[in-house]
Amino acid sequence: MPDRKLISGDRQADDLQFEAGLRPRRLADFTGQNKLKENLSIAIQAARKRGEAMDHVLLYGPPGLGKTTLASIIAEELQVEFTTTSGPVLQKKLDLTGILSNVRLHQVFFIDEIHRLLPDVEEMLYSALEDFRVDILVGTGPGARTVSLPMPKFTAIGATTRQGLVSAPLRGRFGLVLRLEPYTVEELKSIVKRSARLLEVSIEEGAADEIARRCRGTPRIANRLLRRVRDYAQVRADGHITLAVAQTALNLLDVDRYGLDEIDQKIMRTILEKFRGGPVGVNTIAASISEEAETIEEVYEPYLIQLGFLDRTPRGRVATELAYDYFQVKPKLRIGDQPALF
Repeated sequence: MPDRKLISGDRQADDLQFEAGLRPRRLADFTGQNKLKENLSIAIQAARKRGEAMDHVLLYGPPGLGKTTLASIIAEELQVEFTTTSGPVLQKKLDLTGILSNVRLHQVFFIDEIHRLLPDVEEMLYSALEDFRVDILVGTGPGARTVSLPMPKFTAIGATTRQGLVSAPLRGRFGLVLRLEPYTVEELKSIVKRSARLLEVSIEEGAADEIARRCRGTPRIANRLLRRVRDYAQVRADGHITLAVAQTALNLLDVDRYGLDEIDQKIMRTILEKFRGGPVGVNTIAASISEEAETIEEVYEPYLIQLGFLDRTPRGRVATELAYDYFQVKPKLRIGDQPALF
């Protein structure tokens, strides 16, 4: 069975060191997301001209598209300090108070997975984002009182993969709300070639194109597949990544020409062959292939829908005609269906 880490856009533990050396440090070096970059460039230049903190920014989109990278680029472009944390880490109000008390003038404060903030921690963030103050409760019982501590003006950047889970009051306090879109093959090809150059690995044009086509529109997956292909080239070839080497390595990883792995194919074949193309519920699919329903919904299903292989309907998941053609499965008549007369 293939490693699920290969096709997931979520950051893995071994990605941290690898990504650090490949991450662009300037907006001009960041590939793709042209409209988003234009909006950020204007906001950054305006803030620098006025000598003020930039407006708060909320970045949302699927994992692995560059939200953390963009946050660090904003800090680099503004020439200010960069502090990072994540929603699950901030379990108590005191945790957030400690971080905010150390924020300096115009600093960039990045909160990853901001949709996972606890409600009481989130409420404390409201006053910091809007009024640049921290409200602390001193004492207990009848003698308790709230002390308001002023803060220097700073730029908060939130990142989330699920914008719908960010509450309306929190979302409303961000001046810029920007969505990151999946990358085109040409953009991913440029990213693969740049990463190979930084890793000092020689790669042919066709090989870079092949990796770009199989990485599900996600730069993080592209860099992860490049690592695996590089390993294969160094062990089984002369270290040079040709088209044949890339194809062999990716096939060995069970990643097909659309970036579908074994689980993707199991999901589609289960719907097409066992359930006659659907409609079928996600829990039924999960039980059929011994996989978690949540994993199917969050990791596999979005890309299958994006490719046009799967549709979500009120009655369940339904395979499309494109899926029948790609997997070479002939549609079967259901019980009660009448064959066409002509």
